[in-house]
Amino acid sequence: MAGATALIAAPPSRITGPVDMTRRATAPGRVHHLAQAQYDRGAADPAKKLNYMVLLVKPSAAQQSQLDQLLVDQQNPSSPSFRQWLTPEQFGARFGLNLSDRSKIVAWLTMEGFSVDHMARSNNWIAFSGTAAQVTKTLRTPVHQFEINGKMHFANTQVPAVPEALSDIVGGFLGLNDFPSTPNARLVTPDYNLGNSHYLSPSDFATIYDLTPLYGAGVDGTGQSIAIVGESDVFLSDIASFRSRYGLPVNQPKMVPYGADPGFNSAQLEGNLDLEWAGAIAPKATIYYVYGSNAFTAIVAAVEMNVAPVISASYSSCEIDADYPGYSALAQQGNAQGITLLAASGDAGAAGCDFQGSEPFATRGLSVNFPAVLPEVTGVGGTQFVEGGGTFWAPTNTSTFGSAMGYIPEAAWNESDTTGLLSTGGGASRLYPKPLWQAGPGVPNDNARHVPDVSLSAAFHDAYEVSYLGGNYAVSGTSCGTPSMAGIVALLNHYQVLNKFQKSP
Repeated sequence: MAGATALIAAPPSRITGPVDMTRRATAPGRVHHLAQAQYDRGAADPAKKLNYMVLLVKPSAAQQSQLDQLLVDQQNPSSPSFRQWLTPEQFGARFGLNLSDRSKIVAWLTMEGFSVDHMARSNNWIAFSGTAAQVTKTLRTPVHQFEINGKMHFANTQVPAVPEALSDIVGGFLGLNDFPSTPNARLVTPDYNLGNSHYLSPSDFATIYDLTPLYGAGVDGTGQSIAIVGESDVFLSDIASFRSRYGLPVNQPKMVPYGADPGFNSAQLEGNLDLEWAGAIAPKATIYYVYGSNAFTAIVAAVEMNVAPVISASYSSCEIDADYPGYSALAQQGNAQGITLLAASGDAGAAGCDFQGSEPFATRGLSVNFPAVLPEVTGVGGTQFVEGGGTFWAPTNTSTFGSAMGYIPEAAWNESDTTGLLSTGGGASRLYPKPLWQAGPGVPNDNARHVPDVSLSAAFHDAYEVSYLGGNYAVSGTSCGTPSMAGIVALLNHYQVLNKFQKSP
């Protein structure tokens, strides 16, 4: 496929008229559901800097039709396109903007005073920075401050508008608010003598989910790579400590920042968990940590960098806050590049739009979480072990802190109580139709995308051990199964390489 780009004509121009600031059209998207009057503390400082906002580009109707067909053909063993993955540049040559249109968008942004930070290799998004005043003037949406749980945030208060000439191109904006996506890690301080609770070590996981025979056959992730996305810096000493404690080979992650450095913040635990457990399940895979101020933008960056065929995201948000056609196209780009995207289904059961802690829970209706809801993403849900009267744990640990003796029966995770929702995210999407592949026994006969697609242990009762801030802790939630599943996918990829997986004749 390396020479295929040269044979493909550049996409036709889609900006056919002048970029007239007086003629406006509403861009795709919604105001974030947390930008409510009860939290509003007035207009943000006009000089406030908004860094690394992203203008998403949606494909034309013809491009979308061709992309949909390509994704089918890449999975069809009888097609010449079977497993013929694209590079970002090849994707852009077929499904992105032409250089003339991209130049016109850049000229519009710079004319309005924004600085352009990055232009995607695939010509389907542009990162830019500017002030709250520039956003208010250019996108016709005031930027306000909002106080939630004692913390100040900013957000646009109206759906952005763009020049009418760009309305067929703009697929939404990222970075117009800093409401955090939800890291689904829940910290537990282990008490190794507490009742019937157990804490999972990597060797426990390998025993319960029958990975040990793969390791014995040399399937350990060698030559494979996983990209973990995050919103915080991490201490590499924690990662090294985890690997040493559980008998894993030395294999530090590769740090890949984008945009402004987010520093150390509350998402640090999530970063540790994801890096430690993806690397525990695929101990010899190369782990990349793609991190910045927003995990969803980090996914965009990871697809752009194309450093790994597996991307793991343990962050989620209400699906109605991320209804951008441009983002769906980016997920499809990842698939076209041969990337498996995995995302946590969330920890609030079927109430994915609830904001726990400052209002009653289970009040915002049934909803699932983004990005797990995207049909191009594998949503990872949670289970809990149901030991009943069986004996599944040895009375003592091994040298690598394992005590599980075999598979343990599982049920859907639900430890919700009067303090809040603690259960596997899942249900039917409000926005996305059922993909063609989501059919079979037990799948509801409706026209809605359902999540999760797969599930692994997530309960407090048997939390995953982590190294964090120099100590040993345990974590629960769908954040745990997601990087673990990413490690399993890396093992599957390694297995295919070892067995010389070939296209069927």
